[in-house]
Amino acid sequence: MGDFNLTVILDAIRRSTAGLSRVELAQIVGLSPQTISNISRRLLDQHLIIEAGKEGNGPGKPRTILQLNPSGMYAVGVHLDPAVTTFVVLDLVGAVVKHSRINTPGGSDPAAVIATIAGEIKKLVDESGVDASKIAGLGVAAPGPIDLEHGTVVAPPLLAGWDRVPLRDALAEATGLSTLVDKDVTSAAVAETWAGGPSGSGSFVFMYMGTGIGCGIVLNDELVRGTSGNAGEIGHIVVDPDGPPCDCGLRGCVKSSCIPQVLVAQAVEAGVLEHDDAGDSGAASAIQNSFAKLFEAAEAGNSTAAEIIDRSAVLVSRAVAVITNTLDVERVVFGGPFWNLLSERYLNRIPELLEGSSAARQIHGIEVVGTGVGEDVGAVGAACLVLEHTLAPRSQRLLLEG
Repeated sequence: MGDFNLTVILDAIRRSTAGLSRVELAQIVGLSPQTISNISRRLLDQHLIIEAGKEGNGPGKPRTILQLNPSGMYAVGVHLDPAVTTFVVLDLVGAVVKHSRINTPGGSDPAAVIATIAGEIKKLVDESGVDASKIAGLGVAAPGPIDLEHGTVVAPPLLAGWDRVPLRDALAEATGLSTLVDKDVTSAAVAETWAGGPSGSGSFVFMYMGTGIGCGIVLNDELVRGTSGNAGEIGHIVVDPDGPPCDCGLRGCVKSSCIPQVLVAQAVEAGVLEHDDAGDSGAASAIQNSFAKLFEAAEAGNSTAAEIIDRSAVLVSRAVAVITNTLDVERVVFGGPFWNLLSERYLNRIPELLEGSSAARQIHGIEVVGTGVGEDVGAVGAACLVLEHTLAPRSQRLLLEG
């Protein structure tokens, strides 16, 4: 219970950008002033918080403001994407200290990719100047599905040869860092709660727009992972009953109707893109390049290109409506590698479409926003996994082990 209370207090301080006094903490978390004082002293001794001056204009003793100590703890994050792998070193307040990005090595040899990632992590930490003893661990965001218990990647799309790869243990051994592996969509949701600002509070879904489309789920400020850690697999929600067939046997699923690879194929068929522009449809980097060309065509006034993109916004909004009606959240946050291209058109269309489909629209609205973290949300989220695992209040912390 003491450790849980410590994380509750730390979380309250983290969520207040200006910091909180001990009196304010007692009012917010409902613990006694003596308990607040004792835990605050522990956090100060551990260098996780600092006393950041005093405030008070009225009668009485000025109150000492407590804030997170940015240099009190660090975490390393890696986002393994089929096209690009991103690395960050993050401080305790979620700010990026050092960043790098490399093209994900091709081929079907996971061991070679893992060795490259481990080398880049060592280089990044060395260049960051961070005291290695303050690094709490390494977080890795990987395409799903994953085996959360064993830290393995289970046959992700566009990563040939990655079936049951023990990514967590391999990187822990190669780097010497305590390592966590989670899904990229889950990591993105964690990033939003730690570093996204107002968009990362309360109950929301994070719509991850990448090579595939998935969602991370946060309810009442707590991440939802599901039984196996694979919550948020929305690829087989039907958004167009008359749409193209899906490999699941249905028609018009998100996976067969909305993902970038499908939109690129539609653009080729419509003559917006040449077959050469589409490149190898199975290569993630080719999909990224072709998707960018599709948007260039739309911005240049190609009405067919614009229609393909706008139609995808309608279909995605249908999937989002299913999710938001099921979970009754207050916000939808969009982000991921392809979000920068999609953002303007999607934000112009999806809020209105979603409002019309909301079962609770007469009770509350649903905010639709872009991520407050930025385009590296996957890597930032991977590092935040470490901070969340170490410091965030979770109901499991209250369970007693036999």
